[in-house]
Amino acid sequence: MGDKRFLLKELSRYDTGLYADIIYRNALLLADKEAIKCADESITFSQFNERVNSLIQGLLEMGLAKGDVLGILSWNCIEYPDVYGAAMKFGFISSPFNARLQEDELDYLINYSEAKVLFVGPEFVEMVDRLKPRIPKVRHFIAFGKNPVPAMLSHRAILEQYSKEEPEVEAIETDPVFLFYTSGTTGIPRAALYTFERALDDTRRFVIALALEEGDRHIQIMPMFHVGGTKNFWGYFFVGASNVLMPQISFDPRATLRAIQEEKATDIQVVATHLAAFLALPDVDTFDLSTLKRVFYASSPMPFELLRRSMEKWGSIFLQFYGSTETGPDATMLTRQQHDVLGKGPELEGRLTSCGFPLIGIQVRIVDDRDNDLPPGEVGEIIVRSKAILREWWKKPQETAETIVNGWLHTGDMARYDEQGYIYIVDRKRDMICSGGENVYPREVEGVLCQHPAVLEAAVIGVPDDYWVERVHAVVVLKEGESTTGEDIVDFCKSRLARYKAPKSIEFVAKMPKNAANKILKHELRDKYWLGKDRKVAT
Repeated sequence: MGDKRFLLKELSRYDTGLYADIIYRNALLLADKEAIKCADESITFSQFNERVNSLIQGLLEMGLAKGDVLGILSWNCIEYPDVYGAAMKFGFISSPFNARLQEDELDYLINYSEAKVLFVGPEFVEMVDRLKPRIPKVRHFIAFGKNPVPAMLSHRAILEQYSKEEPEVEAIETDPVFLFYTSGTTGIPRAALYTFERALDDTRRFVIALALEEGDRHIQIMPMFHVGGTKNFWGYFFVGASNVLMPQISFDPRATLRAIQEEKATDIQVVATHLAAFLALPDVDTFDLSTLKRVFYASSPMPFELLRRSMEKWGSIFLQFYGSTETGPDATMLTRQQHDVLGKGPELEGRLTSCGFPLIGIQVRIVDDRDNDLPPGEVGEIIVRSKAILREWWKKPQETAETIVNGWLHTGDMARYDEQGYIYIVDRKRDMICSGGENVYPREVEGVLCQHPAVLEAAVIGVPDDYWVERVHAVVVLKEGESTTGEDIVDFCKSRLARYKAPKSIEFVAKMPKNAANKILKHELRDKYWLGKDRKVAT
């Protein structure tokens, strides 16, 4: 492969507009460079390409064809990217399932996806064995891991058995490649369908926005079944950077900081709970994190006080993305330079509560219920138009038509923008509380709650009330070793908020119910209060 003429000839085979291009390109030009590491295993770009080829050949031998769905149920592992690679190179559709779901939820999703193959992580073998009679469309079960599993094919055996030669690529840019499921914070998830051209448009934008380079090294704690986790992974792969997958089933802050130090990582994505867990470690300052160039956050709100403390400790290496499963995901960005405002006055510091500006190639509007544009300062729904939004909700034409209107995707997120164009997320449209005729946006209240010195996490919901119709109710997790009263927290909020916005009741819990993206499942907190009620507002 040292002959440049050979390299150019080989590279010319791939000008497809598919992910196949980057998989093959990196195998040729960065053959021996580490592409992926997970626990004690690592593979080069050349080895990854060969693994993908063997998997494609094996799937074809099983009778699969372009457009068939490949289901994945696993935690992060060295095998996970192989399945994505096979879909992205040949034209299968990858369908990652949330590994935190229960059997009945998975039963629904697997059948809904019409997956013909299910790749299974070691932790899920017994569950899938129980599910088999309920998922009849799945023809083949393929087990990840080093050990053989009865009644399942071995992923590793397939890689050893089948040819590593390049397959004939059949896919085109407009073919589907990903099914990503909504996080299910309000009910049964649905799948956002992405084509190659839409997925690649977002990946290229991600690379440009972060100015990624070949020498970067990304610690991935976000799950591979999450749209953000997947797109992040392929963004780093795109430029020939290395991805270090954390195989942890539950987040371990100390192990993560140790990995950043030992791997000399340059990048990591976090959510607010990760930062809070880092800062809570008594030995946090013993870890050398000096190689970090970028810490970016998304997926859930970031309390200002938590961000401030993190920036004071680690500097202006923070960035924020806003988006959703259906937007691609990335729609807006608050850059490192825009984060560099601490100590520069309240007005500039206030921008840290924004989600920045729309990314290049993304159109964002804030509109009323009739899709009329609103002026600065007024709260409305965010709608988005770009080449990267979902093509459709999988097998849900009516919901697709309701979500994408005249080319504009309705996000359900409520926001405002200021005179400079900074966008401020107020809340989810469906989470808004109407209490005594006043609209209360839980995110604003949660931001104040998290400023209380004893509070670790907070979620604000509307619960039924005979007088107020909906009462502002706060669910709170306290920091370890801290104590306080509900009355103290309410008084704290009243001193910082309009009285109608302050919680009227406080509930203390040991931990919050969360989904795979670490978003709090508010419907689980809310449902017990509305059971049997004729709810007046949407959930």
